[in-house]
Amino acid sequence: MNTLSTTKKLTISGLCLAMYIVIMMMTQGFAFGQYQVRIATALYGLAALFPFAVLAFGIGNLVSNLLMGGLGPIDAIGGCLVGLMTAGGIAYGKKRGLGNWIVIPFITLVPSLVVPLWLAPILNLPYLLLVTSLLVGQGISAVVSFFIVNGLERYAGTMLGVVQSKKETVKTAEAAAGDEEAILDVNEASRL
Repeated sequence: MNTLSTTKKLTISGLCLAMYIVIMMMTQGFAFGQYQVRIATALYGLAALFPFAVLAFGIGNLVSNLLMGGLGPIDAIGGCLVGLMTAGGIAYGKKRGLGNWIVIPFITLVPSLVVPLWLAPILNLPYLLLVTSLLVGQGISAVVSFFIVNGLERYAGTMLGVVQSKKETVKTAEAAAGDEEAILDVNEASRL
């Protein structure tokens, strides 16, 4: 895996932050409703490819909730923490060798179970009611995120120098290891 320069990391983080806020502004009509379908939270999945952008997602959530949420600093700070936990969990899971599927449970469950902890008292609604309504919206965002991450990993990742394609991995391994057994091991590993 190639590494990115600090400038590229800052640029990608800035783009992630900006995209989060812009998408929230464009979708605020249904992002703050009963079934909070926050398409912007689908971007949390990008932490699987760009773990250095975790902080950008937390800040993006903080700014979005301050500008558009209307529930005050508790919601903004809580949203920031949820963004950090969700994106951080995705980055950690991917680092530990879990596949891109890890974005689905993290994006679905973390916001759905944590956000109602402060929304329930603020809105004077039952915790479980809020959990069920958030599960619907976050589930949609999680599936969208899965497809975004897979698409970027396959196509754009090689252009950014972040992810090596499977064919390049096999070619490199074949050149480095002359015997058939090592090539079979590499081919098996590339299918995972």
